[in-house]
Amino acid sequence: MSELTLFSKGGNTLPAHLRNLQLDATTKSLMGGSSGGKRISIKGGVFRMLVDGKEIAQNEDRAMNIVVVAANENVSRTYYADTYEEGKNLAPTCWSNDGISPDAKAEEPQASKCASCPQNIAGSGQGQSRACRYSQRLAVTLENDMQGDVYQLQLPGQSIFGNAENGKMPLQAYAKFLGGHGIPITAVVTEMRFDTASATPKLTFKAVRPLELEELENAQEKGQSPEAKAAIASTSSAVDGAKPKAAIAAPTPVQEAPAPKAKAKPAAEPKEEAVAEVAEPTKRAKKATPTDVAEVLDDWLD
Repeated sequence: MSELTLFSKGGNTLPAHLRNLQLDATTKSLMGGSSGGKRISIKGGVFRMLVDGKEIAQNEDRAMNIVVVAANENVSRTYYADTYEEGKNLAPTCWSNDGISPDAKAEEPQASKCASCPQNIAGSGQGQSRACRYSQRLAVTLENDMQGDVYQLQLPGQSIFGNAENGKMPLQAYAKFLGGHGIPITAVVTEMRFDTASATPKLTFKAVRPLELEELENAQEKGQSPEAKAAIASTSSAVDGAKPKAAIAAPTPVQEAPAPKAKAKPAAEPKEEAVAEVAEPTKRAKKATPTDVAEVLDDWLD
């Protein structure tokens, strides 16, 4: 079984006796203390499985079938002051879980309310976009492994808002469509498909089939799991294991080496006038500046 089998549409699933096993100490030790946060990214128009920020599998199909087991009831917001750099997992500068006020854990809140925030003004981002981005967090399972892992799926604004066009529905329109027919989104298998007409990654949704009774009970149980609750409450960077800036220790300046003490000169002979001996200048250890240390750390990180 290849590493992609479990992540590909229609692939085989794990045997029943392996599906609900908890990770043992051996596996955790080999993972380097990883917390096991799992999510699905749509970066580059490809479905990607990430574990603690590391990509471990891809599904290059245009569509993937999932079951939505939980969702953040609010549209979230996220703002990054720094320019995105490939390979760097940075915590956002400011974010809001409810879309109303900055989260209490945000180190650099940009305003007391999101509505009056300067990062929420058209043009604060690239072009006429807003620097603070909308997103919707879902907790999902894969149709071909419903009893397996719960993944976070964080959708960008263009996958959330808008009207249905030619049967293509963004998330809110899809949920309203199901709700209008009295069907919960958690009671169906949902197909998420990339909109190939969009210049940037955008998903549309449609119902594939209703869940069987046993599948529905499993989805409801998964929706109450700690993994699902963490998925809808945490930013994608937090799921990936990013630390806030305050948690990143500043490099410790190299301490200056103390100069050795001069040795005392023995008493002078009576016939000669005592002459005070001047200790030879001692070469002081070069003091490394914080910049020097930062450069060393950068080399390690590279």
